[in-house]
Amino acid sequence: MSHTREEKLAAFSRLLDVLERLRVECPWDREQTNESLRTNTIEEVYELSDALLRGGPEEIKKELGDVLLHIVFYSRIGEEKGLYDIADVSHALCDKLIYRHPHVYGEATAESTDIVLERWEELKQKEKDGNKTVLSGVPNSLPTLIKAYRIQDKARGVGFDWEKPEDVWSKVEEELQELREAVAHHDADAMEAELGDFLFSVINAARKYKINPDNALSRTNEKFIHRFGYIEAKAKEQGRSIKDMTLGEMDTLWEEAKALEPKA
Repeated sequence: MSHTREEKLAAFSRLLDVLERLRVECPWDREQTNESLRTNTIEEVYELSDALLRGGPEEIKKELGDVLLHIVFYSRIGEEKGLYDIADVSHALCDKLIYRHPHVYGEATAESTDIVLERWEELKQKEKDGNKTVLSGVPNSLPTLIKAYRIQDKARGVGFDWEKPEDVWSKVEEELQELREAVAHHDADAMEAELGDFLFSVINAARKYKINPDNALSRTNEKFIHRFGYIEAKAKEQGRSIKDMTLGEMDTLWEEAKALEPKA
């Protein structure tokens, strides 16, 4: 289904009208602030993430709407305070996109995605004042795996990176060896530190090979849940508790579940 530009604008105008009325007539909506909505916004973004990974069009559409509601809500709160409204938010976004795409809106050229990303980071740095740093744009509250990826990507944007993807593996092997040594010495603090270094290096390897580590780990989590659920279901069919199964019996069922999965 595709709507005309006029229909899209009318739908967005309807959303603004609905929110403005709710803000006045609904006690809950009327009481909300930036602070009270913030945690709900985070939850809505995670629900959208789940829908994008596993949902169908209807679910994705619903979750996109929930996130859009929050964007419009914050803009309405800003308007009430005389700070900004949805037009200011939209114009600021358009201005930023145009500025960061000189290969589309200007005379620059970009033949590859890598060049676009490098120029994006360069232009972002020019936008910042002298007190900002390369990594200051990475939110502190990001989940640690995603945060590590973004830190590395930001550093890459200013040239701090391995020249060839295969160079990263020596670092992964080095960090794994240091982790093994810490474990061998039963040093709890060193084990935690070295595990962090090892995970950081693995995320770096994923980045160099253009693998999204968060998507990869989500995929593995789902795979584990499915296979472990198969073991539980088989135990139940046999009238047994999974706790009473031997590791060998569980391994056998694990392999059965694995064999039933479609090949990647």
